Amino acid sequence: MTYRVIQWATGNLGRAAIQGIGSHPELELVGCWVHSAAKVGRDAGELAGDNPVGVRATNDVDALLALGADCVLYSPIMGQSEEVIRFLEAGINVVTPLGWFYPRRTADVATIEAAARKGDATLHGTGIHPGGITERFPLMLSALSRDITHVRAEEFSDIRSYAAQGVVRDIMLFGKAPEEAAKSPMLQILGGGFGQSIDMIADALGVTLDEERGTHHEMAVATAPIDTPVGVLETGTVAAQRFTWIGLVGSEPFITVRVNWLMGTENLDPAWNFASGGERFEIEITGDPSFTTVFHGLHPENIEAGQARNPGMVATAMHCVNAIPYVCAAEPGIQTYLDLPLVAGRAAPALRG
Repeated sequence: MTYRVIQWATGNLGRAAIQGIGSHPELELVGCWVHSAAKVGRDAGELAGDNPVGVRATNDVDALLALGADCVLYSPIMGQSEEVIRFLEAGINVVTPLGWFYPRRTADVATIEAAARKGDATLHGTGIHPGGITERFPLMLSALSRDITHVRAEEFSDIRSYAAQGVVRDIMLFGKAPEEAAKSPMLQILGGGFGQSIDMIADALGVTLDEERGTHHEMAVATAPIDTPVGVLETGTVAAQRFTWIGLVGSEPFITVRVNWLMGTENLDPAWNFASGGERFEIEITGDPSFTTVFHGLHPENIEAGQARNPGMVATAMHCVNAIPYVCAAEPGIQTYLDLPLVAGRAAPALRG
């Protein structure tokens, strides 16, 4: 069976998703939404850096809804519940990396669930961090241990390879004064997704978390001007950030989720670095036995390669793409990793029977 898919937005992730949909044997790209008027009318394949696929990008939402697609891969910069509800009520399944991983505390969860039931459609949140490294893989690895006392999921990334100047400068607040960056919305923006990850792990492992979570925001500033793809970071401005979210049990950490974002490792105060492990993702299970799993290969070889095609973005996109057949076959409603079967990729075309 072939599932008809709309790709919503063509940023770094959206372009990789278009490529992934095109190579997946069970998927067909039938629509593509774009925010920029300059992209309207262009071929989606060309927008993704590939050959034409015969699908013209549009910003006409009604026209896309009228396509009768099976699923929309929803990946704008910021997700809007109203848009997701509209898809679901129209009977279109939604796969997204923008949240809804495990939204039991989300204010509009009942409304979204009702929309999904009304349209006989399914919503699934997935991705990489959050969306995989933070909950799916820790839960899988937890099966190797007993008497677990702590779970840690952590990212170490050189943010210079992230090709989104507006996000890095205006949302992440790199290059701003520490006083301004201290008001960063990232604790709240990312905390929504990571909070759901923490809830999922806690529920699956059978613990009741304290109502209040621990959060930390740490910064390092440039000790000299740092030249980056988003411009020069002046001396004294923020050049590295560390955000931490902690699920507590009896005021003690049980689940720790953290991101370490650095604009390189030179001219920083404090003198942060990636140590011998380099850029990576880590999952640590403390129990019997205790162990650490390290993911390499999800970061680019260098800054230039990352600006062109970031493996982390591709992995995020493919976690969404590969979930689509399973989501389309699922029962209506919000379906998480705890509800769906194991999601798998597909072999290269030349190897398929």
